[in-house]
Amino acid sequence: MGKNIVNVALFGLGRIGQMHAENLLSHSKFKIVSVYDINKNLTKKFAKKFKCLSIKNPNIAMKDKNTDVIFIASTTSTHLKFIIDAAKNKKIVFCEKPLDLSLEKIEKCKKKIKKYNPKIQIGFNRRYDPGHKLLRNNLLKGKIGNLEKIIITSRDPSPPSINYLKSSGGIFKDMMIHDFDLARFYAGKDEFESIFATGSNLYDKKFSKIKDFELASCILKTKKGIQCIITNSRHCSFGYDQRVELFGTKGMLISDNKRETETTFYSKNSTNNKSKLLNFFIERYSEAYKLQLDDLFMICNKNIKPMVNFEDGRKSLALADKAIKSIKSKKFEKINLI
Repeated sequence: MGKNIVNVALFGLGRIGQMHAENLLSHSKFKIVSVYDINKNLTKKFAKKFKCLSIKNPNIAMKDKNTDVIFIASTTSTHLKFIIDAAKNKKIVFCEKPLDLSLEKIEKCKKKIKKYNPKIQIGFNRRYDPGHKLLRNNLLKGKIGNLEKIIITSRDPSPPSINYLKSSGGIFKDMMIHDFDLARFYAGKDEFESIFATGSNLYDKKFSKIKDFELASCILKTKKGIQCIITNSRHCSFGYDQRVELFGTKGMLISDNKRETETTFYSKNSTNNKSKLLNFFIERYSEAYKLQLDDLFMICNKNIKPMVNFEDGRKSLALADKAIKSIKSKKFEKINLI
């Protein structure tokens, strides 16, 4: 494409869509040329705010020769249709996770778009986090020898609304899916072959009512025997807890939490008192979202593949499906990520 400015059609103007819009607007290489949301009033409101075209039909953007990227931040159920339409119209795609809640539908979409060979970037932003990415770079350099164990901790400060939870697909497809992708990022070509999952509801009864969990953990093992332990919680009293540990034959690498400041306080009453953790994913991964857009720009202008592609989205959902199956069977479930 070789363009200095990439023109974007943004689909979906909910919380995540608005966040992406702000990031696109602040990035020097992108321009929002049109917006679409099923809520027409919302579309008009943000078209005015972003000084772009308000469209009533997504096909307008699909057929527009000046639109380079279809940026999908709409409800999960719309993702695959938009991806297929964008692929047919030779558009580059950014799509928020998950691709869909149904692996069967994703498989059908994969077959439909194969002949178009589209470039599709999936919104697993954690791969782009400087700390998390540096771990992989150092791992590939052999700094900790051979990888033996991956430990990922992911805890939200508080759960989302009950309406969101009802349609999210559950903790494994909505929340832990990020960690499944990150685990695959570190394991590389050594895919996971088994998984055991467990979930609990201790205090918040609303999770039981919607057949979901407030706490969840998984143990996974790769074909070579590398172990991975993932722990999730929908609530965390001390902030947004995001940590990764890689343990190897020659040492350990850790990507730790980010804080409001790096100041540490010492006094006669206490020592090593640090500032609070950043309390929201938009703040914690602000740099990751910027680097994600840098990658999207390179995808548009160079003959490179996305760091996170359609297959990564498909395989992460496959792991989530197996986790749910393990919850029901109370056994390790075999995985075959072909």
